[in-house]
Amino acid sequence: MSEKDSVLEYDEEESVKYIQSSMPDDLKGQLSSDDINYLVDLIYEYYEDKGFLDDDDDDNVEIDEDDLINYVIKNAKSDNIKEFTQEQVQAVIEGELSYCDTLDLDDSEE
Repeated sequence: MSEKDSVLEYDEEESVKYIQSSMPDDLKGQLSSDDINYLVDLIYEYYEDKGFLDDDDDDNVEIDEDDLINYVIKNAKSDNIKEFTQEQVQAVIEGELSYCDTLDLDDSEE
């Protein structure tokens, strides 16, 4: 198998499963798969709004986690989806970042 074949691609379903399994015990079961997908969409919307997805070199990107959490909570509330706690949003952010770390995306460069 070539190095290129070993690179894992982002899988939304796997991301949700990973996030659900990595949630702290006191938060497990509080968020549905749809909730997690929605929160992840808001997280990436935040990244896009801040221009983080435009940069090829993301090594220098520093994300203000409090700003991100506030952005997600504010937008979820304005969308009339449901109210999420800071702890729920933070757990999803951490789970999503951890899931992305499991992907060997940097090796996709030749």
